[in-house]
Amino acid sequence: LHRDATGKGYAVEAAAATMDYAFDVLGWDDVIHCIDPDNLPSARVATRLGSINRGRGQLPEPMQDHVIDLWGQTRADWAVNRARLTR
Repeated sequence: LHRDATGKGYAVEAAAATMDYAFDVLGWDDVIHCIDPDNLPSARVATRLGSINRGRGQLPEPMQDHVIDLWGQTRADWAVNRARLTR
């Protein structure tokens, strides 16, 4: 996001819409976010969505040496967390 747009909730709103789509339209049971451990703003968005850090993960080639944290939640978790976001 452009600096003028940070802190206004746009990333959380966009991520929530993506989560809705993944669960409601695509029918997924689980969603993960691959986040660089140094990307604290993205980790804050994941936390605000109610996702939990599931630990380190590994990307496929050619990015296998890139360190990532796997954040995520289940469809059941999202039902609770989504309601909390809209309050």
